[in-house]
Amino acid sequence: MRALLDKLYLASGYLSGFCIVLITLIITAQIVGRMFGFIVPSAEDFSGYALAAATFFGLAYTFREGGHIRVTLVIQHWREGSRYIQELLVLFFALLLVSFMSFYSIHMVWESYIFEEVSSGYVSIPIWIPQVPVAVGIVMLNIAILDDVIALLRHHTPSYKAHEGEIHLEET
Repeated sequence: MRALLDKLYLASGYLSGFCIVLITLIITAQIVGRMFGFIVPSAEDFSGYALAAATFFGLAYTFREGGHIRVTLVIQHWREGSRYIQELLVLFFALLLVSFMSFYSIHMVWESYIFEEVSSGYVSIPIWIPQVPVAVGIVMLNIAILDDVIALLRHHTPSYKAHEGEIHLEET
């Protein structure tokens, strides 16, 4: 199960990276097109959709790799028991918040599909299509947080804590 979850988080990171490459290709095509006198229809729309997808796909991977900002200025001086309770409470709150976001993201996609909403750009596409990566990304973050809640309850080191000591300043 651990290997499958790790592959899921890595896949979300790769999907995020793919979306960034896609943005680069769309913008490059638009620049080259302007030089030769044509436009890429809805390039801004598709770049925006890819940016949203990159952001949400990257959440779970970044969380697992300890890339989200954690402020430990106060709690670093707490006793281990107090820190454990604080981290458990914060993870439960995050799980609750992200579960709420997951539910309503999926609901948003479903409503867009049911009501057949389309984009208003040059190229009209069903709006649920660019909303799917947002919902999938937030659900993957939900799984990552739940994974760390379970790890913490089992008194294992959560993924984000395993990376706290990795930042080293280079000597110049």
